[in-house]
Amino acid sequence: MGIELARHLAWIAHEVGREIGVLVNRSGHIEYTFVGEPQRIYLPDIGRQRVGQGHLRGLRHIHTVFAGGLNDDDFADLTKLRLDLVCTLKVNETGEPGELEYAHLLPSNADIPYHKAKTRSIHELDIDFKQLIASLEEEISRVRGHQQKGKDKIRAVIVGVYADRNTADWRLTEIRELANTAGVHIEDTVIQLRRQVDAKYIVGKGKLEEVVLRCLDVDAGLIIVDHNMTPAQARAIASTTELKVIDRTQLILDIFAQHAKSRDGKLQVELAQLKYNLPRLTDLDAGLSRLTGGIGGRGPGETKLEINRRRARERINRLEREINKISRTRSLRRSLRIRSALPTVSIVGYTNAGKSTLLNRLTRSDVLVANQLFATLDPTSRRLRFPAEREAIITDTVGFIRDLPADLLRAFRATLEELENADLLLHVIDITDPMHETKSAVVLEVLHDLQLDGITRITVYNKADLLPHREAMLIATNRGIAVSAITGFGLDTLINKVAHRLWQTWALSENDAWAQEA
Repeated sequence: MGIELARHLAWIAHEVGREIGVLVNRSGHIEYTFVGEPQRIYLPDIGRQRVGQGHLRGLRHIHTVFAGGLNDDDFADLTKLRLDLVCTLKVNETGEPGELEYAHLLPSNADIPYHKAKTRSIHELDIDFKQLIASLEEEISRVRGHQQKGKDKIRAVIVGVYADRNTADWRLTEIRELANTAGVHIEDTVIQLRRQVDAKYIVGKGKLEEVVLRCLDVDAGLIIVDHNMTPAQARAIASTTELKVIDRTQLILDIFAQHAKSRDGKLQVELAQLKYNLPRLTDLDAGLSRLTGGIGGRGPGETKLEINRRRARERINRLEREINKISRTRSLRRSLRIRSALPTVSIVGYTNAGKSTLLNRLTRSDVLVANQLFATLDPTSRRLRFPAEREAIITDTVGFIRDLPADLLRAFRATLEELENADLLLHVIDITDPMHETKSAVVLEVLHDLQLDGITRITVYNKADLLPHREAMLIATNRGIAVSAITGFGLDTLINKVAHRLWQTWALSENDAWAQEA
C-alpha cells in the first residue's frame, strides 16, 4: 500500500467520521471504493458475488478503523472470498495514518487458515506484495494438487429448491447419480426449502451468493442446478458469477453425448443439444452484436448473433431430415418383423432399473450393463426364444427420468418409435428403490405423453434378491411379478406370463427349469 493512498484514506475517514474502504487489484488500481459506518464496513455485493477460477481473488481489501484492528468480519471476507490480503489502517486523532494490521491466507487447511501481522506505521511496512502473492499461489497450487490427487477433475456443488425434506432427499440422490455418471465429483449440496423456485435466480439472490462462496470453500468450478432453467434464469445466474453453471437437462445431455455410440444416437444427441441451446444464444459478447459488412453485407445486414441462430436452425433442419431417414429405415425393419409374424416385446422403465440386465438374462446376451443412469442409449433388439419353438423380438430402450424436456423426447423419437409397434411392454421397476412408486408414475406419465399407454403392459419388480422374500412378494402381489435378473428368480413366471399375453398359452410347465438354465 502506497503512503499517499494511506494518507488519503485516513484524511477522508477523519473528515466524514466513517470507515473508508477500497479494493485494489494486483496492478495497484482501485476497483471499488466504499463508505461504511463509524465502527463497521461492508464489502459491496458485486465484490462478494463475482468469483473466478484462481486460487486467490486478485484483490486486496484495505479499510480504515478508528479503534482496534482486524475483526471477525475481515477474517470472514478473507477466507470466504479468498482475497489476496485484508488490511486495516488506524486513523489517529489528527487524521494521520497510524498502526497497520494485515492478514493473508495460508496454503494448508490449518485450524487458523490465515497469518496476520502488525506494524506501527505505514513507513515501517516491509513486504514485497507481488513476491508474497506469487509464492502463496504456488504453494496453494502444490498443496491442493497433492490433496486432490486421484480425484475427479470436475468438482461441483449441487443447488436445489424443494417443497419438503423427503422430496429433497430422493431428488438429491438422483442428481448425484447423474453427476457420477457424467464423471463429476460432488463436493457439497446447497438446498432451499420453499414452495416455488425464485423466478430470477432459482434460489434467490442471497442464497445464490452463499452458493458461490461455498464453491470457493471447496474449490469447485461448476454449479449444477437441479432444475431446468429458463434462458432468462441462466442469464441472470451467469451475471453473478464466472463459475460454470449448468442445469439438469444439460447434465443429462452430457451423459447422452458420452453414451451415444451409433450414428443415429449421436445425431439425436446433437439435435437435442441444438434445440436446447438455440433460445439461450445471447449477445452478451460484444463481438456478437457487430453487423456484417463489406461486399454482400451492406444495408441492414445481420448481427453475428443472428448469423449463429440462423446456422443453428439450418443445422437443426438438416439433422431432422437425417433422423427422418433413420426413422424410415427403422420402420422398414419393423415391417419386415411384422411380416415374419414375430411379436415384439419392449422393455421400458425408469433409468437404472435393471432393464439391460433383464434383457441379457432372458436372451443370453451381453449387452452393456453398468450401475449408471442412461447406460443404454441406443435401442437393442434380440430374439427371445420360448419352448415349443416360439420366438419373439425383445427390445431394450433408453430409460425414462422425471422432468425430461419435451424437446429431448422429440429428438429421440426415432429411438422411441420402437415402442409404437410393440405387442407387449415390460415395465421394469427397481423394487429396492424407496421411491419406486413415484418413479413408476413418471414412466406411466411418459408413456401417456407418447400415446403408448394403450399397449398391454406387464409390471416387473426387479432386484427382488436384495429384499427378504416375503417383502418382495408382498410388494408384487396383485400388481406384477417379482424377479431377479441376476439370480434368475421369478423369470419362469415372467416367461409364462409373456407367453400367455402373446399367444394365450403357457410356455413352461411346472417342472420346467428354464430360469435355472438361463
